[in-house]
Amino acid sequence: MKMRFPKKIGFMACLMLLCIFSMASAKIPVILDTDIGDDIDDTWSLLTLLQSPEFDLKLVVTATGDTALRAKIVAKILEQTGRTDIPIAVGKKTPDKFPTPFGKFSSHPYFQRSWIEDYDIKKYKGKIIEDGVDAMIQTIMHSKQQVVIIAIGPLPNLAEALKREPLIAEKSKIVGMLGSVYKGYSNSQKIAAEWNIATYIKDAQQVFAFAWPMTITPLDTCGVVKLQGENYQKILHSNHPAAKTVIDSYRCWLNRPGEKPDERYSIDKGSTVLYDTVAIYLALSEDLFKMEQIGLTVDGNGFTVIDPNAKKVKCAVEWKNIRMFEDFLVSRLTGEILPKRPPALSKKLRDQTLIPPHINFKPGEKYLDENRGFGMILGMERTPEGRLWISWIAGGDSEVGYALLAYSE
Repeated sequence: MKMRFPKKIGFMACLMLLCIFSMASAKIPVILDTDIGDDIDDTWSLLTLLQSPEFDLKLVVTATGDTALRAKIVAKILEQTGRTDIPIAVGKKTPDKFPTPFGKFSSHPYFQRSWIEDYDIKKYKGKIIEDGVDAMIQTIMHSKQQVVIIAIGPLPNLAEALKREPLIAEKSKIVGMLGSVYKGYSNSQKIAAEWNIATYIKDAQQVFAFAWPMTITPLDTCGVVKLQGENYQKILHSNHPAAKTVIDSYRCWLNRPGEKPDERYSIDKGSTVLYDTVAIYLALSEDLFKMEQIGLTVDGNGFTVIDPNAKKVKCAVEWKNIRMFEDFLVSRLTGEILPKRPPALSKKLRDQTLIPPHINFKPGEKYLDENRGFGMILGMERTPEGRLWISWIAGGDSEVGYALLAYSE
């Protein structure tokens, strides 16, 4: 039987389907602002971003120091992963040596320099834009959607872009690896002057003070992320281009010419702290974090200070499930679909296991020895080496009842 529908209903149905399809296929337009080449976590972050289909990576902008050298590292990564369609923009060049709270002067180490020594950027087939700040402004201002700037380095590019065109703050938002709210490096209970803030304090002050929507992963959450054990081994031995590129660059980063090897890390055992990777996930979802709206300012020593009167910043201050994030990294970099972990127990539920049980020493007359027909005595103990011993009564409520004793192997 052939069915006919009114033209009006057919049109509306098609329109609804088109809207649903558009919503499902919409990607998040992002710009990555990175000081890639110093710490290796920027490389992990860029490769994770490239392997995340939820994002539409419009531009990669290099930040601080020799930004042309950093652009060369980006070019090699994009070429090795087949993504030369993404424009590279050379950000604002700054002095290699600069004053910071970490000492009289700090400098950009460029630990990945050896990885690109033999790379000829003249043969690169993708687009490289010389004025990265202008490229960032143009990308934001011409976008029909709000652009997410994933900031995983110090903020000179963003401060300069804001100076040239303040309207970008109305058409974009920042998701960054920035600051220290309640905890510092290595999960310390003392807050720290975090590198991305403290190296260019005035630029950070401008960005934090302006009416520009910001979401950050401070050291509280990003400072505890490492891949080790089985998860790291999956990346180490993967044949996926993204995994091979990250391990290849990590190996060069570890073996720095003319420097003593960093004994804290090993190519065979695990990663360094992967601070910046958390910002990639945070641009996608907040579901793995405890989020707080906190007024933050940047003081003259590079600390992000809580100030109730300051601009409110969304902060990922605590993990709900860091294991799921680690699985996310492995899945993206290896292309493997990992089984879902069970939801993590809430802190409230975990804390209940620490509450001592109430012991009722007066349960009532029916529990007196003379009123009970039969009493079973149970026992379990663990030896210092881990063996379990257990005893119980078998044979039922009768005169033939007997005791059993068993142990584990």
